[in-house]
Amino acid sequence: MNQLDNTDVHILQLLQHDARLTNKEIADKLGKTITPVYERIKWLEKEGFIQCYVAVLDKDKIGKGLIAYTNVQLKEHAHTMLMAFEKDIIQFSEVMECHHMTGIYDYLLKIAVKDMNEYQDFIVNKLAKLSNIGTVQSGFVMTEVKRETAYTITVPAKRGKS
Repeated sequence: MNQLDNTDVHILQLLQHDARLTNKEIADKLGKTITPVYERIKWLEKEGFIQCYVAVLDKDKIGKGLIAYTNVQLKEHAHTMLMAFEKDIIQFSEVMECHHMTGIYDYLLKIAVKDMNEYQDFIVNKLAKLSNIGTVQSGFVMTEVKRETAYTITVPAKRGKS
């Protein structure tokens, strides 16, 4: 994080809110010329600060109106069993996110499907068929109150010499 300066942070903030901004538009907003902005963006991409550019879709309009957060507890926790679960779970298109967690449950899945029938089909015909599944507990999104894709970024204050 200490590699970033205020200009880098401002570029990242702008792109998080609208990744379609051109280098010229970003340069204008920053009061800079296009070439240094272009070079900084390429550096931010190369260094992995910017991983990709995406469009955020309306889940209802694309037929993915039911979102479930599903906790999964595995039967066995050997490294090979954890890796096998992760290898299998990333193959399912319904799984939007998979997080290895601390606590009672081992994984938290974000699952996007059309409706409860499609969710049941996913649970019965995909998730339950994995060999190491123990307990599965789900909660369903009733109303999406907030969805943010942009991180708050700050530049660390420079330390003065003591």
